[in-house]
Amino acid sequence: MSKIKNIIICGTGGQGILMASEVLCSAAWRSGFQVKKSEVHGMAQRGGSVSSHVRFGEKVHSVLVEKGAADVILSLEKMEALRWANYLSPDGKLITCDLTIEPMTVNTGSAVYPDVEKIIEEKAIPNLMIPVMEIAQELGNLRVMNIVLLGAASRHLPEISEKCWFDAIEERVPAKALEVNLEAFKRGKAL
Repeated sequence: MSKIKNIIICGTGGQGILMASEVLCSAAWRSGFQVKKSEVHGMAQRGGSVSSHVRFGEKVHSVLVEKGAADVILSLEKMEALRWANYLSPDGKLITCDLTIEPMTVNTGSAVYPDVEKIIEEKAIPNLMIPVMEIAQELGNLRVMNIVLLGAASRHLPEISEKCWFDAIEERVPAKALEVNLEAFKRGKAL
């Protein structure tokens, strides 16, 4: 693979963005690629924006994904998908959780939460909006939403084998939650 793969994972604090990026990095490294990662924690403790840039390939020099260069953007919250959409490459894929987390400005009435689906449609952004929360509830663990999204992303990252994904999940997830996380990955991949 001569082309560098560029992935952005975004959402709000506490959604497992950093865990998802660790799993992705481990899976890519296990597949024999050089991997670079950058994280922005922001106001993570207060539900603020959190993002991680992951780049992998034969030789990766820079850490950050440039605007218009992301092959895949994984968003654990709908408005965060809009915030990062301009980083998507023309042939990239935006994979979005259908979850709405209203920021404080919306809760206090000083702002209105946008109609994300309508904006994405109007801008013709290639998007797969998936019912991540519903899947996590069916599995009995809301903490697997990030792994469901990774499963969905795996279909767009064929350079990484399923075994490498499973090994990376096993490496990063506590043993007591391993089975549900592996199932979450499989459910995401099936979407």
